[in-house]
Amino acid sequence: MARFLRFDHVSFSFAGMTRPLIDDADVHFAQGWTGIVGPNGAGKTTLLQLATGGLEPVKGQVHHLASGIYAVQRTDNPPEGWEDFDEALDGKSQELRHQLGIKEGWFRRWNTLSHGERKRCQIAVVLWNNPEVLALDEPTNHIDVKARAMLIDALKNYNGVGLLVSHDRELLDSLCSNCLFINPPKAILRPGGVTAGQEQDRREQETARKQDANVKDAAKRLASQAQSLKEQSQTIAAKQKNKKFKALGKNDHDAKEKRHRAEISNKNQVGSASQHATLAQRARDLDATRSNYYIRPEYEMGFWLDDSKTVFRGTVLSFPAGEVPLGDGRKLVHPDLYISPTDRIALTGENGLGKSTILKKFIPCLKIERERLIYIPQEITAEEAKELLADVKTLQNDKKGVVMTSVRRLGSHPGRLLESALPSPGEIRKLLLALGVAKGPHLIVMDEPTNHMDLPSIECLEEALAECPCAMLLVSHDRRFLDKLTDKTWHLELQADGVTVILTPGRRDTPVLDEWNPDE
Repeated sequence: MARFLRFDHVSFSFAGMTRPLIDDADVHFAQGWTGIVGPNGAGKTTLLQLATGGLEPVKGQVHHLASGIYAVQRTDNPPEGWEDFDEALDGKSQELRHQLGIKEGWFRRWNTLSHGERKRCQIAVVLWNNPEVLALDEPTNHIDVKARAMLIDALKNYNGVGLLVSHDRELLDSLCSNCLFINPPKAILRPGGVTAGQEQDRREQETARKQDANVKDAAKRLASQAQSLKEQSQTIAAKQKNKKFKALGKNDHDAKEKRHRAEISNKNQVGSASQHATLAQRARDLDATRSNYYIRPEYEMGFWLDDSKTVFRGTVLSFPAGEVPLGDGRKLVHPDLYISPTDRIALTGENGLGKSTILKKFIPCLKIERERLIYIPQEITAEEAKELLADVKTLQNDKKGVVMTSVRRLGSHPGRLLESALPSPGEIRKLLLALGVAKGPHLIVMDEPTNHMDLPSIECLEEALAECPCAMLLVSHDRRFLDKLTDKTWHLELQADGVTVILTPGRRDTPVLDEWNPDE
């Protein structure tokens, strides 16, 4: 028998919020996968926690199923049940190890695993537990191309109620039969994957904007007519007040004529004033109906402010040829590496080959001032995120305004961000980028920049970085993102000996695809 997870008029807000993050959500989640789509900070993670019992609604009720697991975005710590999974010998655990390329010995060296390897372990454990409700928060973060294909196949085998927060369009389209689109305080369930839902949303927004514009124009015309009547009435009144009647004689007949004319004039003024008031009220009533049309704000672009375009003419990085130890007897071998002020470089390669390690080796060798570097790592801990937000809140209003303008232009709501106790991982990345831009960067280094970002934010980020006036070094498995923004590549590839990783510089005219074999 099919079972449902039901949100019954659920509202939720964190302490200190001026309005609900989720308001009157009345949704049934059926068996199968439902995508949860919306901007960073809109409450997607909050909804997953409500669905699995981690949070309780302020109003309404969540009708839970018997078991629920929420798989977090972050990969700081091993997932609950990781040791049990490592020791399990059943067929399901063996199948998941093969599907997701989980190798023997990973349990004992969690701290040396790449974030992509950790994410695969996390997903394997929750699928092995097979809860009735499974809530996944950005499951393809950090995962390379081939592992991602395996992950999709593994998730297709899940037969409970699945909730999926992701920026991965292919994942949402291939898995989801419905998508819940969240934009506070609205939450709308639409059939199909994210592409179909976004197209329906686009049509709805286009219709709403046209209807809103028509109503606005009609209300403006009524208000204009009311104002014209008001001005006419005032003009007539002024003329009557200042008019000097010519004497027509001193008999009673003349006096009666004057009184008659005055009475007609007063009646005309009263009638005109009444019409003006009626039209003005109709204009106000019509304008008030515009609140029935839900129209999302469109974010202004133009991310790079004039005072951030600081030109640098020297060499950003000169890194002599050599070897970098990667642990477990492995090493990364590289030639001489240079970064010029206008280079746009993609650092590519499969999970675990040392992309993040070599980035950390570069940082001390940069030939620019430290404050001219924007470095955004793969993962930022919750404590670091809280501290950064606290620092931003203490900025002087003018500096805070510049930073929050950049955050808005990256697709987030500054007010909700400043009200939050803990920014989402996507929001904290936007905040780091905005703070760096305000200082005039010479180099931007981003490790998996589209991880944790919602789809609209990725588009905003792409547009912002496309206009970047400085050098960039981007680590990503997002091919579309790299193809749009970079023209050079530093590709890492594991050699046949299993311990040597070679870094090869090249052009991005012929992008090199990541190779990954789960049987290795």
